[in-house]
Amino acid sequence: MLIIIDKKIPGEAKEKLSASGNILELETEGLVYPAISGHPDIFFCKTPQTLIVSPSLPDSYIQKIKEIKQEYVTGNHTSHIPHPASVHYNAAVNDHYLVHRLEFTDPVILQNCHTLKKIPVKQAYTRCNLLLLKNDHYITSDRGIHKNLQRSGLEGIFVSPEGILLPGFPNGFIGGVMGLLNDTIFVIGSLALFAEGGAVRKFLEDHEYRIVELYQGPLVDGGGVFFLDE
Repeated sequence: MLIIIDKKIPGEAKEKLSASGNILELETEGLVYPAISGHPDIFFCKTPQTLIVSPSLPDSYIQKIKEIKQEYVTGNHTSHIPHPASVHYNAAVNDHYLVHRLEFTDPVILQNCHTLKKIPVKQAYTRCNLLLLKNDHYITSDRGIHKNLQRSGLEGIFVSPEGILLPGFPNGFIGGVMGLLNDTIFVIGSLALFAEGGAVRKFLEDHEYRIVELYQGPLVDGGGVFFLDE
């Protein structure tokens, strides 16, 4: 298992994740805003078929992906500033849905997900704000996404992003705090230190998810935790 994380997340979280696989710490410079320069959800989009990678991703990371023989496809759009060039790969995808501001979605993602139901939203940093779960469930920190998914028949919860850390910004977002591997949710931080952590825990446990808190501190938006099979 290769686990892609932002190099800047707490060391305790990295150490705990290393028990589940090999860690690939992502760090870039001069491409996107410094706060998100190591965020996996800015440079990668996982779909049911393959991994889609921004052509801006430094070659050293591509080589790591090749080493584990992970299939991947290179997208058309580079990832850079300003917005919207930093959002092309920030789509939320699972086995049934593609959720994104579709006019900004890289066309390779759209082609790869042609069989999935598309749910358009205004928030282009969609994966930052949304974790899609199984059985039409989700967690989001964006009210517009929440309303659109409810209209589409999905069931989930909205939580305020206040208190989620993202240096350089007033707050981060709930999708960037989390990673999903089968029925386990990995959380960069302690839900007990998040104002709506109790609601998040109850929702996940009610839907039979195991929760792994990666360190005992405030929630940190690290652009998600991405798991690639070796």
